[in-house]
Amino acid sequence: MQKITLLINCPDRKGIVTTITQFILEKQGNIVYLDQHVDREERVFFMRVEAEFDEPDFSLAQFEKQFVDQFEADYQLKYQLYDALHKPRLALFVSKYDHCLYDLLGRNASGELEVEIPLIISNHPDLEIVAKRFDIPFKFIPVTKATKAAAEAEQIRIIRDNKIDLIVLARYMQIVSNDFVSQFKHQIINIHHSFLPAFIGAKPYHAAFERGVKIIGATSHYVTADLDEGPIIEQEIVRVSHVHSVQDFILKGRDLEKVVLARAIKAHIEHKVLVYGNKTVIFA
Repeated sequence: MQKITLLINCPDRKGIVTTITQFILEKQGNIVYLDQHVDREERVFFMRVEAEFDEPDFSLAQFEKQFVDQFEADYQLKYQLYDALHKPRLALFVSKYDHCLYDLLGRNASGELEVEIPLIISNHPDLEIVAKRFDIPFKFIPVTKATKAAAEAEQIRIIRDNKIDLIVLARYMQIVSNDFVSQFKHQIINIHHSFLPAFIGAKPYHAAFERGVKIIGATSHYVTADLDEGPIIEQEIVRVSHVHSVQDFILKGRDLEKVVLARAIKAHIEHKVLVYGNKTVIFA
């Protein structure tokens, strides 16, 4: 059984769904999921399709060529086609905070995340003990202002050698360069608190506490050249009040970061995210 996931976007017009589903039927495919959305302001059509093929001679490459020949030019269509049975390979980037790392490794060990994690990369040695507990190779690559370019070159080499599909910045406390980001478009996911841009710096929760905020949030997004301004994948909030301490703020924030990052990764690896400009369409 071959299963594919197809994401498309194109100028809206009548008959798109009928035409594409008929094409899949003609290729002996069975559609098991279909969702669509129309941005009426931009007049853009979005669709996600999952289909199964039980023909023994089914070829994903041949299907893609025929699909492109029939639709790409006429429909001004952009598409992403995935082998839905492929298990993505993740590289986790960490520094010293361990809450997101433990959470993702635990979810993966329990089967909640259908991924492979062949390596953990860090600019500090502190979390190597966590990697050893889960029997995952740990690569310590120090980063300073003077060594940043060389460090990123080594990171890129390791990522390429390990055929990584997705890079997860699981509280990696380094700003990745534009050159690094450009090589992995929409393949780097970050997580951070949602106090930005109001509360910047090393102690945002302390600053938020002093201001008396009533909501704590977390945001997960794709990394772009614009720091912390990439297309948003997932967000969540929790209410706080005067009865909560700074430590309460921090603990609640960390809980949110874990959940939001895991949801974002799950949406990405299940190919439920379609990036359009600096926004995302997240399919159910």
